[in-house]
Amino acid sequence: MAYHHLCSSPSTLLRDPHSLPVSPKPKSLRASPVSLKPVPFSFQSKSFIQATHVSLQETQNPQYLNGKTASSSKSSVWVNPRSPRASRLRQFTYDSRYTSLLKAAESLDACNPNEKDVLAVLTSLGDHVSEQDAVVVLNNMSNPQTALLVLFHFRKVLTKTTREVILYNVTIKVFRKPKDLNGAEKLVDEMLHRGVKPDNVTFSTLISCARVCGLPNKAVEWFEKMPTYGCDPDDVTYSAMIDAYGRAGNVDMALALYDRARTEKWRIDPVTFSTLIKIYGMSGNYDGCLNVYEEMKALAAKPNMVIYNTLLDAMGRAKRPWQAKSIYEEMVSNGFSPNWVTYAALLRAYGRARYGEDALSVYKEMKDKGLDLTVVLYNTLLAMCADVGLADEAAGIFEDMKNSGTCKPDSWTFSSMITIYSCSGKVSEVEGILNDMLEAGFEPNIFVLTSLIHCYGKAHRTDDVVRTFNRVYELGITPDDQFCGCLLNVMTHTPQEELAKLIDCIGKANPKLGGVVKLLVGEQNDEGTFKKEALELFNYIGSDVKKSYCNCLIDLCVNLDLLERACELLGLGLSLEIYAGIQSRSPTQWSLNLKSLSLGAALTALHVWINDLAKVPESGEELPPLLGINTGHGKHKYSEKGLATVIESHLKELDAPFHEAPDKAGWFLTTKVAAELWLESRRTPDLVVA
Repeated sequence: MAYHHLCSSPSTLLRDPHSLPVSPKPKSLRASPVSLKPVPFSFQSKSFIQATHVSLQETQNPQYLNGKTASSSKSSVWVNPRSPRASRLRQFTYDSRYTSLLKAAESLDACNPNEKDVLAVLTSLGDHVSEQDAVVVLNNMSNPQTALLVLFHFRKVLTKTTREVILYNVTIKVFRKPKDLNGAEKLVDEMLHRGVKPDNVTFSTLISCARVCGLPNKAVEWFEKMPTYGCDPDDVTYSAMIDAYGRAGNVDMALALYDRARTEKWRIDPVTFSTLIKIYGMSGNYDGCLNVYEEMKALAAKPNMVIYNTLLDAMGRAKRPWQAKSIYEEMVSNGFSPNWVTYAALLRAYGRARYGEDALSVYKEMKDKGLDLTVVLYNTLLAMCADVGLADEAAGIFEDMKNSGTCKPDSWTFSSMITIYSCSGKVSEVEGILNDMLEAGFEPNIFVLTSLIHCYGKAHRTDDVVRTFNRVYELGITPDDQFCGCLLNVMTHTPQEELAKLIDCIGKANPKLGGVVKLLVGEQNDEGTFKKEALELFNYIGSDVKKSYCNCLIDLCVNLDLLERACELLGLGLSLEIYAGIQSRSPTQWSLNLKSLSLGAALTALHVWINDLAKVPESGEELPPLLGINTGHGKHKYSEKGLATVIESHLKELDAPFHEAPDKAGWFLTTKVAAELWLESRRTPDLVVA
């Protein structure tokens, strides 16, 4: 074994590289490699060995070994590492000196921050302390209080320093370890006061310190000072500033630097990629998030957990659960185990998109691993259950939440549970949850009261609907469009003899809506007045409730056997583009699309369409080879009936030749020939709508 391999010197970081780690870790023995130059050492014998010399990168000064200048000879000889001679020779290498310097750094970190105790430790280094010794000691310290005293001591005892800025740079690094940016900045002020000019490493260390302290504005501040001192950032510093500008809110600068990074092929760290994904996500550019992710992989940069979790969160906000699922599967296949943040992002993604099965699967996995949920995550799950009608699952989650011991139900929790039970018409359960809510100190809000009215209406408890309506005003709450829409919906399930009770409520909550309802129920024949009032109503209410209002009004007309008024409302809905795409035509097929309509509105649209088909021969047109009715194949989440069932039953009553398509769920089809024969056989001009 060659002896120079045995006694090669440990290297240390003398000039901090420009990389800006997210969480700088103290070095246990050494930092990044520096230049190692072989320095021969002569003895009285004719044999020579090769020693090594650890040099400052910025200087060419020879290093002193054992107080003597090394010779210029480059000869070397093999020495048995087990011989006593080898043991003696080790004492002359920098390995021994380096070890003592590390021990000194450890002792300095532990001693009291006063000159006496610090000097007692430094005395052990001897009288011949080199600049490199000072750098090694400071670079391996982690206590900024004692590091300052050590720096001041070395400034006094070093007779000559090639670049004093290096001593300051490694001391600034000591402040970075405990995230003491304020102390680092004070040291830089002292450095400038003494006339020591900062270099690129000074600024890169300060910028990285600001980043780990979560102070992006400070990072930007120091970055923008660099030109003042003649320092030009390198590409790694520029890349780090993409992250800093993004976190500081200067999105334009961050994206401009990113465009430059792609052009000049800078090396970008994972934290910066994560910030870029967040920037695009916050701006709603979710395709930009995915583009950054793909560019990252193209650069052979490996995503970490932060990247994956950031992407999952962005896809959740984008309501793209399928992409969240794909990213999650890729993450697992790359050897990463999901953590709490991962599961939380998946729950939000699946919950917002109403992916019930996937959301419940994630919830079960979290429970199996003993991971606690927050109130927000519980509420996300319960809101999803309310939207897709998972009443039993919601009850279990609600009990888990109450028994978790980590969080308590809030007003949103109770609101979701009341919504779930109210849609199923479970009055006793709704009233039980309401009592729990009141005992917990929460007053019902407009959403809870809307759900209560829906529940009582579904159970045909009109008096309780009126009582709840009055409670709204007692609590000082102003009814909104959704609340009035709920009242209108309740009317579609209320016996005709009790409608007057609800008309008064609607008239008080929304006079324009009340006026239209009175015209309908009163069976007044003033067609012009009705159309005018209905038009004013639709121009007055919000666009988000126009379709539900129109659906309910048509349902009310059908219940009251007011087919003409129902057709007028349908025509008004079409002219105002409240309904779109109900009828479609192609050379081979004419279709009626009923999926977005209520039962009454669907029956009315069917009536109008059949009448239109009957008039085709008069217009000189011909029916296409195929005619179809699309009802959708689902049923209402809180009902055993679906639109397809109702339409199929009505088609049988009409003896219409439409039959359910075996390969297209929710579609009822017929041929041109069958339709023409059926239309010809119809003698009655109007349909009787059941």
